[in-house]
Amino acid sequence: MKQDDLTKLVLDLKDRGLTVAFAESCTAGLLASEFVKATGSSDVLLGSLVVYQPKVKQKLLGVSKSTLKLYSAESQQVTNEMVMGLKKHLDADISIATTGLAGEGGSETTEKPVGTMFVSILFDGKAEEFREVFEGDTDSIRKQLVDYIFDKLRGIVDEHYNR
Repeated sequence: MKQDDLTKLVLDLKDRGLTVAFAESCTAGLLASEFVKATGSSDVLLGSLVVYQPKVKQKLLGVSKSTLKLYSAESQQVTNEMVMGLKKHLDADISIATTGLAGEGGSETTEKPVGTMFVSILFDGKAEEFREVFEGDTDSIRKQLVDYIFDKLRGIVDEHYNR
């Protein structure tokens, strides 16, 4: 997302008194790092937890060991549990969790290739799940995911507040 568009998004969130929190795995802090480049972000972003290792997902966000074992750390099910744990700890108006396969060495398969990303967004008591596959190198995949999440956040503001 272009800087001007991101600033407009953050200011729209601020004007509506909305807060945001992130739980990041594959983005490893990039999501928060990009978000804070926008004017007004300090009034909107409550925090971001980087939960890269499965044991950290368990310890900090309450992701169950059985979910990790059954579905893998890079799955929609884990992302859903991450977003619920994030909401419990930071209680932002909009909680966003993400995990996925930005590079080789995870749980990739032909059905879940490198580039597969999972996002869960919890807003207004409702959770939305997203699965997308991005192409490119690790940095490119992460950047595409961050832009994708910002676009989804823009959609929430537009759908619920700009009617």
